[in-house]
Amino acid sequence: MGEHWIFQEEHTDFRKVVRNWLAKEISPESDSWEKAGEFPAGVFKKFGDMGLLGLKFPEEYGGQGEDLISAAIFLEEMGAAALGSLVGSVGAHSEVSLPPIFKFGTEDQKQKYLAPGIKGEKIGALAVTEPNAGSDVAGIQTVARRTKDGYVLNGSKIFISNGGIADFVVVAAKTDAAAGHRGISLFIVERGTPGFSGGRKLEKAGMLAANTAELCFEDCPVPEESLLGKENSGFFQLMEGFQWERMYLALGSIGIARAALEEAVNYTGRRVQFNQPVCKFQALRHRLAEMAARVEMAQNLVYHALWLIGNGRNCLKEVSMAKYVAAEAAYDVAGSALQMHGGYGYMKEYPIERIWRDSRVLTIVGGTSEIMKEIIAKEMGL
Repeated sequence: MGEHWIFQEEHTDFRKVVRNWLAKEISPESDSWEKAGEFPAGVFKKFGDMGLLGLKFPEEYGGQGEDLISAAIFLEEMGAAALGSLVGSVGAHSEVSLPPIFKFGTEDQKQKYLAPGIKGEKIGALAVTEPNAGSDVAGIQTVARRTKDGYVLNGSKIFISNGGIADFVVVAAKTDAAAGHRGISLFIVERGTPGFSGGRKLEKAGMLAANTAELCFEDCPVPEESLLGKENSGFFQLMEGFQWERMYLALGSIGIARAALEEAVNYTGRRVQFNQPVCKFQALRHRLAEMAARVEMAQNLVYHALWLIGNGRNCLKEVSMAKYVAAEAAYDVAGSALQMHGGYGYMKEYPIERIWRDSRVLTIVGGTSEIMKEIIAKEMGL
């Protein structure tokens, strides 16, 4: 894929640095992590030492100066390196759990969670989804009851990225059950707090090394200072955060789509049937051309939404379009690439098998494609 007008020369140089570092330091170990179903201790610290977890945050907390474009490049390149598990896990930490602490946290909360999170010394998670509440955030049933010392949490969460390995979790809970979406608050809950248990690790079809877990809160005491921002403002904090979460997933999606396309081009170029590379057959040549155009279109739509976010524009529709189009492109392109591999594509020894499995969740996580289309239609006035 060619460079885009949104990137300056320093961004192009940064992309090369990230790509080379991932290829040298991370990719060689990724297969063993997938087989083990987890990352070894210290992986987040590696990313922190490279300064990749704090690209969007100011230097006073150990960040790199709030460079949104560099953060986008990092996320895309993780996907392009076929590191789906890292897109899911490292991305959930740096792009989902840390931003609300930066935006709404007190100075003490930032020093306690954001700064070590940027260094990779503490791992974070965001816990919103519940067994009976996914896209319907207002329908969550976890409650935080006021006490003289703060709050007591009761409830459960499911499908929480990093849930089983996080040192702290930003938890959404109802503080006013009668107020609907206006009665939700966010709390920072540390692992080891009485009544907070990690629950079971969930076995997934893809992104096998990325920890996904259930969380349980049973009479879990939370002090007043763990409230994030103002009481009953949690829904609006989450909605603001969902914009960048969907951008991060869109960026990871176009990276994964690029990886799938590259695997297809390379394999069809070396696979010989009937005395010629199979990429010479019109059916595959045309399909490869369609895949390349699909990736290019998704990439440009995502970069447009990125520019709008970076310039403070109201872009709910464009971000929803970017997430929808990029996630669907990643899944479709990966499926076509696997088909082009024939039987080999279904074998774990070929990278496309993992890319295909990892791509499947992208149309679900962070807002399904169906929810994205609902948002787009609403923004169109329909």
